[in-house]
Amino acid sequence: MMQNNQLPIEQRLIAALIDRGMTVATAESCTGGLMAKRLTDVPGASAVYLGSVVSYANAVKVNLLGVSPDDLAAHGAVSAPVAAQMARGVRLAAGTDLAVSTTGIAGPGGGTPEKPVGTVWVGVSTAAGEETFLLQLDPQADRSVIREEAATLALTAALNRIS
Repeated sequence: MMQNNQLPIEQRLIAALIDRGMTVATAESCTGGLMAKRLTDVPGASAVYLGSVVSYANAVKVNLLGVSPDDLAAHGAVSAPVAAQMARGVRLAAGTDLAVSTTGIAGPGGGTPEKPVGTVWVGVSTAAGEETFLLQLDPQADRSVIREEAATLALTAALNRIS
């Protein structure tokens, strides 16, 4: 039998949420639903995973998640304020205890010197507030690798927040 810390992160997160009687939702931009897919692949996830918003377009970030248009204009979609607001917005909309968001540049295009490909902001929200984390993933990596790594690290950040 595998030790708990050897299980995939999505299984560990679901188990921790079940143990704590907590619920989670996700808001995804660059990961495009990968966190939702991975969480819903886990048997029993329906007890704690309530849903997701894939907010690829800025209008969806604003209209469904309550992201500030001023912050989008000032900081861009790939930023700490936007990641935090995405996580808070989906947590409030879904009525969950915990939420996690991703917004970033998966490539191969779209990067800038200030925000190269592989730049991802993760937001984690609870009733106590929001935390954000900057990931600088390999800009030479394939788009799918960047997206998978971002999803893994975001789910890890969510687990760490409740552990």
